[in-house]
Amino acid sequence: MALSNDRIEISPAQEASVPVEPTTLVIFGGSGDLAKRRLIPALYNLLLDGLMPSNYVVLGLGRRPMSDEEFRATLRDGVVKHSRQALIDETWNAFANHLFYMAGENDDPTTYVRLKARAEELERTFQLPGNRIFYLSIPPSSFTPVCEGLSSSGVAIKDNGHAPYARIIVEKPVGRDLTSAQAINTVTGRVFDESQIFRIDHYLGKETVQNLMVVRFANSIFEPIWNHKYIDHVQITVSEAEGVGSRSSYYEEAGALRDMVQNHMLQLLCLVAMEPPYSLDPDVVRNAKMEVLRCLRPIIGKDVEKFTVRAQYTEGTAHGEPMPGYRREKGVDPTSTTETYVAVKCFVENWRWSGVPFYLRTGKALPLRASEIAVQFKDIPQILFNANGQSPQAPNVLTLRIQPEEGLSLRIVSRVPGTRAQTHPVEMNFKYGEVFGRPSPEAYERLLLDVMVGDASRFMRRDAVEASWAWITQILEGWQQSGQRWLPEYQAGTWGPVEADRLIQNDGRSWRTL
Repeated sequence: MALSNDRIEISPAQEASVPVEPTTLVIFGGSGDLAKRRLIPALYNLLLDGLMPSNYVVLGLGRRPMSDEEFRATLRDGVVKHSRQALIDETWNAFANHLFYMAGENDDPTTYVRLKARAEELERTFQLPGNRIFYLSIPPSSFTPVCEGLSSSGVAIKDNGHAPYARIIVEKPVGRDLTSAQAINTVTGRVFDESQIFRIDHYLGKETVQNLMVVRFANSIFEPIWNHKYIDHVQITVSEAEGVGSRSSYYEEAGALRDMVQNHMLQLLCLVAMEPPYSLDPDVVRNAKMEVLRCLRPIIGKDVEKFTVRAQYTEGTAHGEPMPGYRREKGVDPTSTTETYVAVKCFVENWRWSGVPFYLRTGKALPLRASEIAVQFKDIPQILFNANGQSPQAPNVLTLRIQPEEGLSLRIVSRVPGTRAQTHPVEMNFKYGEVFGRPSPEAYERLLLDVMVGDASRFMRRDAVEASWAWITQILEGWQQSGQRWLPEYQAGTWGPVEADRLIQNDGRSWRTL
């Protein structure tokens, strides 16, 4: 059952409410996969949608020697393969004239002397005002020499309240525990003011994630019942169908808790649980999310075993293809205790959410790639249409689908046509692609545009990064103290270990079927 059959056509240009100033974007790691697959296709789509600034330069910096022409050819291939909109030769040729490349080592001071000279040369050629954005698509171990090089060479300066501006985008992971996160924040904070630092989490740029605030605060039917009196529990699922593949070296150091829960899933939880902000000012919104992190009940001591489950996938079949067990993946320690699956039961201890459990689960080698937030409301009283205790009525559930099909659905109970009084749950379904007539912008499109206009509301502030790591680090320390040498296992292509089922079944609930 659809919410509406009306199709709404919206021009992309309607989205641009703030003028985008001309700028120079420097991508550290410019020859890498992220630039080719995500960043340049995102900029190209912004250009097609009329959202790029009137003038700009993109300068990639990488270790591999490459000419400007070779750089452009590589990026063109990335746009052909990964852009949501088809490549148009005329538009691409105009776009490519703004793409440049230079080779250099991140830890070589001379790199930044050459970078300053190249940036100034390009800014003179294109008559740019000197606004600069630095995208750190590099390992966190390189953050210190890059920030120090930008500062010592004068390529970037701390915000003084006057034009031109300098901004830095930091890719996750921002650390691997509280101590390392604090170290990274200290390094970036020495060179840049907090208002100049944009810690990117691509999940926060997804359409459905952005719509969550609108659903809550633009519809009077939800906010009055968005509390412990009416909501039974919340499930947040991020399911990945692939194994670790070529990311084994990174994954061995990270694991599912660091890779997905610390950033993506806690941010989704914050959007579900936050109090209504009094405005859409970036710091007002981020203050509201920060309060949720402050209210998270610590999981320490015996609670680590009680409220968390970790596991590894074993040999199995996924999408008809055989998949080796995690410990047999290339680059993985055969005795590894790195988790590829994690489930957590947590509580937000404030007046609104008192006693309401939030169940989080994420894993590799699961049956499908999907992400969703499901808010399950409490059962109706056991009278009238719910009087049969042997066959209870299905509860109402509001589901926000983040991927693969962005949209939302509301499950309600309806009467089955006929002479008998029968009921059946039905779904009121909304899909972005069907209603608005065009694909949603990719997350990186929205986030890069936010940086260019200076809107930090969809980026994590330093205190939020450190608060989330403080909560996660307590779990990591609990796992380490347990001394487990073997983790529970689940077969590749299944929905996780039995221990995760018990985590929620012990409360009389069950995981949703995606």
